[in-house]
Amino acid sequence: FDENKVYEVIEEMPKFPGGDEKILKFISDNIKYPNTESCVQGRVIVRFVVTKTGSIENIEVVRSLEPSFDKEAVRALATLNSTLISL
Repeated sequence: FDENKVYEVIEEMPKFPGGDEKILKFISDNIKYPNTESCVQGRVIVRFVVTKTGSIENIEVVRSLEPSFDKEAVRALATLNSTLISL
């Protein structure tokens, strides 16, 4: 068992307090859509690590939409650190 290893497959996935519905509401309540001149639609796909203490680290965009939306997606996920994930 390596304490610093990042596991991609685990027996039990980390959970946000209150479950999937609560994490989606948390993100929805904390996201601020950027003002852009063009009409942008789509999704930003991100990857991140949930540490053994439940904090979020190493947030990275794996599918970009537009730089200002990518930046906001990373910022919104970083706010999850105020509410630790249950392990």
